[in-house]
This record gives sequence, structure tokens and C-alpha cells, in this order.
Amino acid sequence: MINDVNAAVRYHYFWRMEEYMFRGEDLRVEDVLTIRNKRFSLDKTIWQNIATNRQALENLLSDDNARYYGINTGFGALYSVKIPHDKVSQLQTNLLRSHACGTGPAAPPAIVRLTLLLKIISLSYARSGVRPEVVRGLLDLLNHDILPVLPTMGSLGASGDLAPLAHLCLPLIGEGEVVYRREQMPAARALALAGLSPLDLAAKEGLALINGTQYSLAWLVYAIGHARQIAQVADICAAMSMDGYDAHPAFLDKAIHEVRRQHGQICAAAHIRQWLEGSTILHGSKTHLQDPYSFRCAPQVHGASRDAIDYVTSIANREINAVTDNPLVIEDEEGVRIVSGGNFHAQPLALSSDFLAIALSEYGSISERRSYLMLNGQRNLPFALANDPGLESGMMICQYTAAALVNRNKGLCYPASVDTIVTSGGQEDHVSMAANAGIKLFEVVNNTWKLLAIEWLIACQALEYRRPLTTSPQLEVLHARYRTKVAPLTGDREYASDFEVTDQFLRSMNIEMS
Repeated sequence: MINDVNAAVRYHYFWRMEEYMFRGEDLRVEDVLTIRNKRFSLDKTIWQNIATNRQALENLLSDDNARYYGINTGFGALYSVKIPHDKVSQLQTNLLRSHACGTGPAAPPAIVRLTLLLKIISLSYARSGVRPEVVRGLLDLLNHDILPVLPTMGSLGASGDLAPLAHLCLPLIGEGEVVYRREQMPAARALALAGLSPLDLAAKEGLALINGTQYSLAWLVYAIGHARQIAQVADICAAMSMDGYDAHPAFLDKAIHEVRRQHGQICAAAHIRQWLEGSTILHGSKTHLQDPYSFRCAPQVHGASRDAIDYVTSIANREINAVTDNPLVIEDEEGVRIVSGGNFHAQPLALSSDFLAIALSEYGSISERRSYLMLNGQRNLPFALANDPGLESGMMICQYTAAALVNRNKGLCYPASVDTIVTSGGQEDHVSMAANAGIKLFEVVNNTWKLLAIEWLIACQALEYRRPLTTSPQLEVLHARYRTKVAPLTGDREYASDFEVTDQFLRSMNIEMS
């Protein structure tokens, strides 16, 4: 696809990226999230397999009487219409153009890069019948950071993520819009600037490009990366809040959690204990015997969400290494054949995205309850943590914002996967809505970060009222580091900027999920 040997010199970003050589090994969510910003290349054995698979397809297509769905027939409800041999290439080009009908704001660059990478990985398993040139074209887009503009909405998550993947792949034929060098431009211009040429599609290739679950999977993979970090940070926020609220330590007893036998709960309790180890506040004298559920049951609630994250991760790990377009060119003990099926149906991803949205929403929901309690004038804390309650409102309205975010998450947690709308003249009569589930999940992720930021802001202020007692040494270090960014209250002030700084502070902790 490169037609200018000086192109790489003009755009040196391509060559300066760290490279990852893919050899066909199974990849996990964490691998993909690491690889997505690297220069991606394929081992020579993979290239050979792709070429061999393409030749097998062409051998089968040499029989003029054979009919293969989407290769020499129409699509969807038009599957019975035979396409003349000399129109097969035009059929594939028409497919990309007609299916590029998404709408809404453009998907974030992180989602576009993930989608490109996941599509390349799927095609590299050499079951899709595309030529090496097609995979090389996608690699060029990824490695030159030519990011197609994908309207967010349009996929049903069945028969593949048709609309977004059509937008993703239009630049291969020099059409559509892309972002290149931080500028949105026609794909043809970006290809020329990068020294690349558009492709002419051959039989099966348009269909292979737009069939697949990579767009839905990209949203889920992105969310899992954040979810695993949220699980850790939520425990840290809870630990800080427990000392801010002067919670009783009994509910963290290791024996309580071991007899429940729930893995996530055991991990969450252990993690909270670790962050509170050495706290003089936690082990001081208490006048109360137990705490409200948002404190006392934090390990149980956080732990259930941890288990959900682990389950969803296992589904995503399988899908990363899957071939999900249709039809497939299969070679096994029965010989070489073209098999039409339904691997493009994204039901596993739809259910997983809906489940993960619920799990993350629960982190936010219980976090808001802890924020509320620390502002309620209990446990020797002033109402709203105000220095002069009445004259000052303190952090009272911070909890209002948290309540609004919780309400928003609850609405977003209505499962997209329970709905299906018949399309294509009844031929596609059950769809997953996985992409919509992933898009909703994306917002839940960001709302949950904001809710944890509000809790952390409030908990750090509550801790100021426990002095001279101290929390654990490890939390004191975090508290001191945070105070270099957000000062304690000296009177009423605007909190929106504090929320943003706190959000970034928590995200930067980058603690891996245990």
C-alpha cells in the first residue's frame, strides 16, 4: 500500500513507535490495552496463512455454478440474488458505501484504535478469505495513526457491527473521513499525505471487513481496563472514608469473609485492611458497635462487583482471539469449504457490557451513600463539613451532584441486551444491541470515576477533623500528595475544578487489580 519511500521520513511518528510483533498467541484485555498504542506487525507465518486462506477461497470461487452468501449473492434479505462474476468486486465496494450510515458524535480515538487493532487480530487468524493487502491496509491506518471517523450510533451488534465497521474500513478504498495529524480530512487526502494508495476490493473482502464484533468489543475492552482500576480505587476511597467517618473495624475481620467463600469479597476486604493497616483512628475507642451498610457491607458490595469484572474479562479475553465474521473459509479434516453461520452475533458482549455497567454503577451508588453520611453531621463531624455551618454550605451540594450521577447511572443500567428489533425483511430477526450496551457502559465508567472523586474529596476533608489522630501511613502519604493539588476547606468555594483534579488524581494511581 506504500507508494512513496519518503513518506515515513515525512511522518516519522510511524517509525518511532515501539513495535509489537504478533505471532498468533492468545491475547488478553491487558495485552490489547498495552499494544494499542504501539506499532503493530504480523509474523511472516501469519502472512503466509492469510495468503493460503485467500487462495483456498479463490479455488472454490472458480466454480461458476456455486453460490456463496455475500460473496456472489446479495446481503441480508437479498441473499437469494445471484451476482454476476464480473460484478463481484463492485458488490464489495457497494457494501462498504451502503453500510456506512452511522450517526451521532464520533467515537473517541481510543475506541477507534482498539477497533482497528481488534479487526486486524481477527483477520490474522486466516479464516476470513481476505488478501494480505487488505490486512496490510488496516495495519497502515493503525501504524500511521490515520483514525477513521466513526459515528457512534448505528450498530445492532448482530450481522456484525455493520455501520461503524463500514466507516472504519471506507478509508481503505480512499473514501470517508479520518483524523490524521490532529486534523479531520477526507481519507483520500490522508492516504496521499502518508504515501499510501487506496485498495480495490476483491470477492468477500467488504463483507469480511464489516462483519464482526470488533466495535462492540472495543467499548467493552476499554471499560474493563477502567473497571479493574476502579475496583482498586473504590477500596482505597472506602478505606479513607472509614477513617473519616470513624467506622468500627469489626466488619473487616478476616474470618467473617472467609466463611462466606466469595472470592471478590475476600479480596476486597483484604485490600481495605491493607490500606487501613496502622491507622490510629480505626483502632481507637468507639462509642458505636456497628456502622450503616455503606461502610459495614463495603467488602460484600465491592466484592460482588470484582467478581463481575472477572467474569466479563473472561468473555472479552475469548472474543479478542475469536473469528467473528461470516461466512468463514474453513480448512479441516473435511477439506476446504465456505461455511455461513452466526459468529457475528455479539450476544456475549451485550450481556457482558450490561452486566459490567451494573457492577460499576454499584461502586458509585455505595460511594455516594458514604459521602452522604460524612456530610450528615454525625460522628463529631460538622454538618456538610462546613467551618461555619449556616453561614457556609460546606460540601453539602457536592452530594447533590453525586446523587445526580447515581441517578444517571441507574438509567444507563437498563440493559440494551433485552431489546431486539427485527431488520432486513425478517432475515435478521434477533439482534444483540451490544454496541449500544458498550456506549452506555462508557458513560457509566466516567460517571463512576466522578462519584469516587467526590467521595475522596469529602473523605479527605473529614479526616482533617480527626487530627491529631492519623489514618494509616499509606493513606497519609496519599492524603499529603493530594493536598498539594486540592487544599482543605477554609470557607465556601467552587468545587467543579476540585472534582476534575481529584478525578485525575485517582485515575493516576494506576494500581493493578489483585
